Amino acid sequence: MQNAVQSSESEAPVIVRVENLSRRFTVPGGDVLAVDDVSFSVRAGEVYGLLGPNGAGKTTTLRIIQGLLRPSSGHTFLAGHRSSDSPEQVKQAIGYISTTAGLYQHLSVREMLLFFADLYNVPPSIANRELIRLAGLLGLMDLLDRRCATLSTGQKQRVSLARALIHRPPVLLLDEPTLGLDIIGSQIVAEFVQLLRSEGKAVILTTHRLDEAERLCDRFGLLHRGRLVLSGTLAELRAITDCATLVEMFVRLVQRGPILARTSAGEGIGI
Repeated sequence: MQNAVQSSESEAPVIVRVENLSRRFTVPGGDVLAVDDVSFSVRAGEVYGLLGPNGAGKTTTLRIIQGLLRPSSGHTFLAGHRSSDSPEQVKQAIGYISTTAGLYQHLSVREMLLFFADLYNVPPSIANRELIRLAGLLGLMDLLDRRCATLSTGQKQRVSLARALIHRPPVLLLDEPTLGLDIIGSQIVAEFVQLLRSEGKAVILTTHRLDEAERLCDRFGLLHRGRLVLSGTLAELRAITDCATLVEMFVRLVQRGPILARTSAGEGIGI
């Protein structure tokens, strides 16, 4: 797969494609199927909410997409590269954001951003230009020469956002990006997501804050026990489930269990 797939001139190209992905782990007492035949895609400028309760398979799916874990079967493609075949190119194409990803406390904001740019082989002239652009967008200009150890939680989160974008990746993975943040910090993330959408990034977001997901995501994939049992826009999911909110859909999913209906594309459409 050499190029991002484009289904028609009127649609943005597909940047992320997950095809029949499965991952089995061997544990004492038998095997566990953590991801079970999952398929979905994300287009440029689209935010896809990969949602599910703990143990649903979200983290395993993200690790496979990043090329950190090989699938038992199936394939993932990012910007034309298969994760299992071209892990370095895939890592180059990804910006990863998580509240658990710390900063180097002894470095200044400028030093840390340029350090990460160097890790991605960004030429110094381009790295400096991108640093100034991101600092302006994220309100970091007055913080560039401060040590990361002196920053507030919200300021650190803004630096983390800039770090994920310093090499201009086409794909952003946001793993619980607002966990532990207050209202202001969460709003910074929300505005950042809008920036990613406007720049044509393909974004995969995981979160347990379903009201936030409704506000930020264009489409959703609901995972349950490793299977993608529901996929579509919020309007489509409401029509399928007769539920008004994602919270109601999750409660029904957990209480009743999935009754799978598959489309020809292999994506779940009902619970």
